[in-house]
Amino acid sequence: MQKILIANRGEIAMRIMRTAKEMGIKTVAVFSEADRNMPFVRYADEAVCIGPALSAQSYLRGEKIIAVAKQTGADAIHPGYGFLSENAAFSKSVSDAGLIFIGPSAHSIEMMGDKISAKQAAKKFNVPMVPGTEDPLRDVAEAREIAARIGFPILIKASAGGGGKGMRVVENDAELEQQMLTAKSEALNAFGNDAVFIEKYVGAPRHIEIQLMGDQHGNYAYLFERECSIQRRHQKLIEEAPSSCLTEDIRHKMGECAVAVAKACNYYGAGTVEFLVDEELNFYFLEMNTRLQVEHCVTEMITGIDLVKEQINVARGNKLSFAQSDLKITGHAIELRVCTEDPLNNFLPDTGTLEMYQPPKGPGIRVDDGFEEGMAVPIYYDPMIAKLVAYGADREEAIERLCRGIDEYHIKGIKTTLAFGKWAVRTEPFRTGKFDTKFIEKYYKPEYLLVEDEGANQVAALLGAYIWEQEKKPELAAAGTGHISKWKLNRK
Repeated sequence: MQKILIANRGEIAMRIMRTAKEMGIKTVAVFSEADRNMPFVRYADEAVCIGPALSAQSYLRGEKIIAVAKQTGADAIHPGYGFLSENAAFSKSVSDAGLIFIGPSAHSIEMMGDKISAKQAAKKFNVPMVPGTEDPLRDVAEAREIAARIGFPILIKASAGGGGKGMRVVENDAELEQQMLTAKSEALNAFGNDAVFIEKYVGAPRHIEIQLMGDQHGNYAYLFERECSIQRRHQKLIEEAPSSCLTEDIRHKMGECAVAVAKACNYYGAGTVEFLVDEELNFYFLEMNTRLQVEHCVTEMITGIDLVKEQINVARGNKLSFAQSDLKITGHAIELRVCTEDPLNNFLPDTGTLEMYQPPKGPGIRVDDGFEEGMAVPIYYDPMIAKLVAYGADREEAIERLCRGIDEYHIKGIKTTLAFGKWAVRTEPFRTGKFDTKFIEKYYKPEYLLVEDEGANQVAALLGAYIWEQEKKPELAAAGTGHISKWKLNRK
C-alpha cells in the first residue's frame, strides 16, 4: 500500500494523513468546493475537487471517489467516520474496483448496520440484550402487544442509521401509534428504510462503548472502554477513558462481549460496540459502529496504540501488532468536542468566521482540528471543528488539564461548546462520576454559563482597576511634588 485516498474532510482527514505520512504512505484528498482552502487539502500529496458543497454532490458520491482513486493511482480508500464509512455498498464497490477498503468487509457493515440483525447476531453469543423485539414491527397492533408485555416506557428505534433519528420514547399506550408513525417517517427520510423496532426504555443509563480491533487472521483484542454519557440530542459532547464507574470484572465482561459481537460477523479492523449500563452496572448491547469513532483519541492516549496505523496494517493483511495481554490502561483522558453550537440557545448550530483561532498547547494537551484563523465554517457539514483532548496521570489531573486547555483555547467570531465543557467537568456529578445520559437535562441551565461569564468579567474589571491605580501612582506623586515623573516621560 503506497498511496491512500481519504474519503473525508476536516480534522479526521488530517488525522489519517498524519499517520500515513509517518508510515511513508502518500495521500490523496478529495474535497468539495466549500472546502477548497481547508488545511487537509493543502496537507495531502494530491487533492482533487469532487463537486459542490452539498455532501450528496461531493462526499457521498462513491462512484466519483473511486474514479479519483484509480485516476491518482491510490491503492486504498480510508473513509474516516460519517459520510460513506458505514456504507456496505461503497465498501463492496471499492473492493470490486480492485482497491483496498480500510475498514471491515461489506458483509460485516451490512450485518451490524442493521440494528435488528446486529441484535440477532449478538444474541447467539449470549450478549445481554435490552428486552424488546428482534424483528421489525409489522403494525401498531403488534407494537401494543409487545409494549404490554415489557411495560412502558418503551423506545421505538429505526433499524437503520443512528444519530437520534427515527427514535421516540413512548410513555403510554395513548401516544404509541403517533410516535411509531413519526419514528417510521423520520427513518424513511433519513435512511430510506422505515423499519423500526421496540426496546424497553432504560431511563437513566450510562452510555459506555468498547473499542476493539480484529485482523483477517482471526485475532481480536479490546482496548477497554470509553464513557460517552454526556450528550445532547443523542449526540456525544464529552467522552473519557476509562469510565469512572466500571469495575475490573465488569470491564472484562464487557470487553469479552464486544469481541463476541465482532466474531459474530467475522469482523476485522477498528470497531466499537456500544452498551447501555444501568445503575447496578448491568449492561446491555446497543449497537456496533463499524468504523473509527470520533472519540478514538482518548483510547489512543490511555493505551499508546495508534488506531489508524492498526487499521492500515490490518487492511494490508498484517496481524495485530499486540495481543490482549499486552494492553493496559495508563492514566486518564477526556475529550471535549469543540462544536460551533450555542450552548446558551439549546446548542443550535452557529455560523460565521473564525476571527481568532488559537488552540491550546502544553503538557497533556492534544488538539485534533481542521481549521485555521480567518476561515469561515461551512454550514453544510457537522458543526464539530475540533477535538480537545486532555491526558493526565489520573482523572483529576485530566479534568484540570482540560479546564486549562479550554481557558487557553481562544476562538472569536463564532459560538462554541468550550464554556459548556468547562462548566460540565467542574460540576459535582461529573467530578464524582455520578451521572448518566440525562446529564444536560438534569443539571444544565444556560444561565449557569452566564453566571460564570459574569464572575470572570468582575475579576477582569477589578484587575483592570488595580493596574490603572498602580500606573497612576507615579504620575500622581510627580504632580504632588512639582516634578515630572520618569514614567510619564517614558510613556511619551
